[in-house]
Amino acid sequence: MEMTFRWYGSKHDTVSLRDIRQIPGVTGIITTLYDAKPGDVWTEEQIKAMIDEVAASGLHISGIESVNVSDAIKAALPERDEHIENYIKTLENLGKQGIHMVCYNFMPVFDWTRTELARVRPDGSTVSAYNQQAIDKIRPLEMFDMMTPDDSDIVLPGWEPERMDSIKELFEVYKDIGEEDLFANLKYFLEAIMPVCGKYDINMAIHPDDPAWSIFGLPRIINSQENLLRLIHMVDNVHNGVAFCTGAFGTSLKNNVPDTIRKLAGRIHFAHVRNLKFNSQDDFEEAAHLSSDGSFDMYEIMKALYESGFDGPIRPDHGRMIWGEEAMVGYGLYDRALGAMYLLGLWEALVKNSAR
Repeated sequence: MEMTFRWYGSKHDTVSLRDIRQIPGVTGIITTLYDAKPGDVWTEEQIKAMIDEVAASGLHISGIESVNVSDAIKAALPERDEHIENYIKTLENLGKQGIHMVCYNFMPVFDWTRTELARVRPDGSTVSAYNQQAIDKIRPLEMFDMMTPDDSDIVLPGWEPERMDSIKELFEVYKDIGEEDLFANLKYFLEAIMPVCGKYDINMAIHPDDPAWSIFGLPRIINSQENLLRLIHMVDNVHNGVAFCTGAFGTSLKNNVPDTIRKLAGRIHFAHVRNLKFNSQDDFEEAAHLSSDGSFDMYEIMKALYESGFDGPIRPDHGRMIWGEEAMVGYGLYDRALGAMYLLGLWEALVKNSAR
């Protein structure tokens, strides 16, 4: 297991590589080309510049989150094959530069979704939160206003203004696409890219849907143990795997997080480990990583990863805003640094208990 930290690049992130370098035990960076659009080819020059910038800080890139999959691929539009060829070229260029893990998602239209970006918790920290009743009262076009931070200079990944400008067209694109269609399109995509993944030993890690159910009638398929197992069996290649996000997968209380980790042994290529606090099954908020602050048993989650032989990159995720920090929602320095140290402490205990 390698502890890593997500970094949004020097143009976008309030957290510097120098800050991250000072977190004990964090050695890897998870990042991406944030100015690249879905369907673009990433050049070797762009990738090398990104690698060199991180290396100059004494860290290294452990994986990419994300090489975004275009809606043309997800919805099987006429330009799908062109976009897949571009994706293959990007993977080839990443592989040539020594990058071997790529996270992605297959959610139509909306990426991760919340109804509040700064809910105040009893300790005075603020967190992002989700309430299904709030979603039920609005139209899809109003989601962008809900997901816009008060600081207009901050743009949330997956909620870029240029993407939201085409939201009407995107809903039209997906109006006749169901879950089986989405599975078929995902299978088509994965089968096309597996040869280049095999050539360069690139592990593809799909991120679960967040939250793990349909929003506004849009199909979502990476949301249950059954569907995750279907995913890895329908393209039965070790390079076809999962970015197991406890906070996304765990949004559904029907999902057994530790049991699913064990059933996916060998196919979890990346892990986001974070906690949620449920006020009801339809209302949840981000919490500190500590078990007692939320609804998840973080020790059991880390134990499941350890006992299933997980040895990939892991990172803390969606931290609280604490100590007056102003940063991208969920991605400040302080609470994620605390989370990294907590997860490292749990892992050390698991390693030492296993050796006795």
